[in-house]
Amino acid sequence: MHILGGLLLSLSSPLPAEPVAACSLPEGWASISAPAPRFVIFGEIHGTAEAPAFVGDVACGLLAQGKRVLLGIEFDATRNAQLQAVWRLSDAEFRKQLPAVGWVGRTDGVASRAMFDLLVRLHALKDEGAGVDIVAFNGARDHAQQVRFEKLAGQGPHEAAQAENIADAARASSHDIVLVLVGNFHARRRPVGEGAEQFEPMAARLAPSGKVISLQFRQAGGTAWNCQLKPGLQLRHGDPIPADAIECADHPIQGDAEINRAPFVQLGAFKNVANTDFDGFFWLGPVHGSPPLAPSLAPAPASPEP
Repeated sequence: MHILGGLLLSLSSPLPAEPVAACSLPEGWASISAPAPRFVIFGEIHGTAEAPAFVGDVACGLLAQGKRVLLGIEFDATRNAQLQAVWRLSDAEFRKQLPAVGWVGRTDGVASRAMFDLLVRLHALKDEGAGVDIVAFNGARDHAQQVRFEKLAGQGPHEAAQAENIADAARASSHDIVLVLVGNFHARRRPVGEGAEQFEPMAARLAPSGKVISLQFRQAGGTAWNCQLKPGLQLRHGDPIPADAIECADHPIQGDAEINRAPFVQLGAFKNVANTDFDGFFWLGPVHGSPPLAPSLAPAPASPEP
């Protein structure tokens, strides 16, 4: 696989080694593990430093207990074979090769430095003998899957492909638990839309494949790196979005009132406000935008994120 010059080599510089034994699960995890879920979905806002780091903490804590963990990431499913190939490399080679599999050419929050650091962290643990693997699940993986779901309403084809890719990866493995990091729209448990346009988000579609717990991203405000329409721009519904209409940057996001606690997870309502789209939430406190791994290599802005 081709290495894209010295810049990527510098971006993939080693991170400090982290022994699995030093990891612990976040506060509240016992409530998540008690129902013995097959899938735990973390519905994030893309482009923060904290959300990928939190999922990394969960994975590392589970590995410290001797669990085998599969992590699903919202990267293009057509590139999963490439991702698996680099995952099998030595740790030093993995750090060099990984940027070419999903980061180069992207300026959105999915392709952030924090996402890169998450995978580098878990791969280093794998190289030390931990039972951790990954899968890229976003979108149709091939033409046959695309055709199979193409008659579903609305965004249904995309959501169904996501769910099937995760379920198939879980069935093909002997992992104890599957963690999924995904945009919070896909993490909803209830159908979206009305009448003939109604469709199931990924989390709802995944439920028949095993016990699902879906957690909503909660934070105290800050910023997230994402791609949005430029302020004040008006577009008519159905019109194509010009490339120069999109701004990829560190944008402010509104949060909830600060909870003076370290990051934690909890089943049930957040501050006694019920949300039947999710089973619970994960709290991160103030958040900070994580920019793209290699912005100078990106030829064009990404599309606005849902």
